[in-house]
Amino acid sequence: MRSELDELLDQISSRAHGGTTRRAHIAAWKATVAGSYAAKRAMDIVGSLAGLVLLSPLFLVIALAVKLTSPGPAIFTQIRVGRYGRHFKFYKFRTMRKDAEALKGPLAPHNESGDGVIFKMARDPRITRVGRILRRTSLDELPQLWNVLLGDMSLVGPRPPLPEEVALYTLDDRKRLDVTPGITCLWQVEGRSDIPFHQQVALDKQYILSQSIWRDIVILLRTIPAIIGGKGAY
Repeated sequence: MRSELDELLDQISSRAHGGTTRRAHIAAWKATVAGSYAAKRAMDIVGSLAGLVLLSPLFLVIALAVKLTSPGPAIFTQIRVGRYGRHFKFYKFRTMRKDAEALKGPLAPHNESGDGVIFKMARDPRITRVGRILRRTSLDELPQLWNVLLGDMSLVGPRPPLPEEVALYTLDDRKRLDVTPGITCLWQVEGRSDIPFHQQVALDKQYILSQSIWRDIVILLRTIPAIIGGKGAY
């Protein structure tokens, strides 16, 4: 007959084996997550570098168009909020008058975003003629390829908000800051500015919970017809 000591040794052995299995599973999960992040970052570096090189002539043409049609710099820089609330310099081609920020206050009563967190006007008087074309085609976003190369942004991810917008976020809204922001995202291909803020947050959380390299590729491919269609671009 088995002694109590034998049974105790069996229990200890079983627990040790179970603990080893759990540790192995955790290690495998961590390796999978790290591999996914590495693959996403590799795609970002290759994609942004290729875009910056291949589109450099277009960059020059757009910069000249902006400079020749309105006073001010060709590139607009702004502080945005990235992953885990980190601030970074955000770049885009200037689409508004150089005094646009000073004019934002008087336009606040005309905000067409019902949620009150973001500011949107379909016919914002601050936007220049060239700026409307750039926004309609999303060409104003091209300098963000530099943000992607630097690691501040990704090709795909929730759009980076302004600090004053984040100050109005609920705890649930802040979940969109759990990942690196992107040039394009799920709600960008679904309707862009036509989608209310709370739905944008819901789509961002949906992306975060199901993100993968394949999903990023699908969103990038869907971005092309979304730009051509121009829905919600203003």
